[in-house]
Amino acid sequence: MLIAAMILAGIAALLHVYIFVMESITWTSRKTRATFGISEQEAEATREMAFNQGFYNLFLAIVTAVGVILLAIGQVPAGAALTFAGVGSMAAAATVLLLSSPDKRGAALKQGTIPLVAVILLIIAVAM
Repeated sequence: MLIAAMILAGIAALLHVYIFVMESITWTSRKTRATFGISEQEAEATREMAFNQGFYNLFLAIVTAVGVILLAIGQVPAGAALTFAGVGSMAAAATVLLLSSPDKRGAALKQGTIPLVAVILLIIAVAM
């Protein structure tokens, strides 16, 4: 269970690094605008907000990655705490997106399912 949780947490971290790139680096590009379904004008108007939000995603990815690394080297208490903090926050943020913007259900499920499963597997692994 622990290895599966670590793999899923790592995948979730990589996804959030990708989201960071889109929000903080390529926000106004045609491909990123199409992904988020926004116009060029909307992208320009929200550029600063997206830049900031992208860093939130990056920091969640970093916390999760450090947690996974600590788990991998046998530092289970610290690794589990950081991994829970990272993927738990990812799952919680996806839940907020789902509840506040039902039209973005697909994005919420893409961002939240893997972290949620990682949380569940990590709980089972730590409880054993």
